[in-house]
Amino acid sequence: MPIFAELAPTLLGVSVLALLATAVLGAYRVPHRWAPALAILRGAAQLAIISVVLAGVITDPVWVALALLVMFGVAAATATRRIGWSAEHALMMGASMFTGVVVAFSVVFLTGAIEFSSRYALAIGGIVIGNSMSIATLAGRRFTEGVDDHWDEVEGWLALGATPRQSTLELARGAVYSALIPSVDQTKTTGLVTLPGAFVGAIFGGVSPLEAGRFQVVVLAAIMAAGSITAVMVAAWLAPVRVRPARLR
Repeated sequence: MPIFAELAPTLLGVSVLALLATAVLGAYRVPHRWAPALAILRGAAQLAIISVVLAGVITDPVWVALALLVMFGVAAATATRRIGWSAEHALMMGASMFTGVVVAFSVVFLTGAIEFSSRYALAIGGIVIGNSMSIATLAGRRFTEGVDDHWDEVEGWLALGATPRQSTLELARGAVYSALIPSVDQTKTTGLVTLPGAFVGAIFGGVSPLEAGRFQVVVLAAIMAAGSITAVMVAAWLAPVRVRPARLR
């Protein structure tokens, strides 16, 4: 009972916010109006489980590595599902995200920008993997939608003798740019419009604002590097288009 009493205000606030989102979407007759509420419910359940699990493994490198692998697998599967599930798409998303995340990780820890430890690896890993997933999804969807919307232009280039990759090159570049816009805007406005979770969490954990800011800058740079690599690989992988892609849902 004491635990429930302590969590009651949080549960009430989250429930009201979820219902508010559903009500607004329902009033405007938006499809899948329950999606935000279900996402909040699922996220809360997953956070509750992972909080309990991580409390006992956060200092164990083996368990931290396993946790990161699970995070990555779920992220890659989610990104794949967003552009249409297939073995090729799964390989594309997995390879693109893996390359971006590993390169960013290597730079962060090999340069000494952040001390290499289990807790930092888990913290940075979760953030970078999550953002890479979003960027990969956006890059894939923007490219596919762009090709579908401009299919007459693509066919025209093909008719003139352009290769499938050449006929969609500008669309691929545009998809990469569009996929990075949210991350670029978040990075540019950090400290003015937003206070990122990693920064606030570090301060709440007792770290000095200067140290928290240093950590956050490294995280933002890692997100941009990993996201750029991921988006370019996804777009380049999809670029050789020979048939009109199916409209995404």
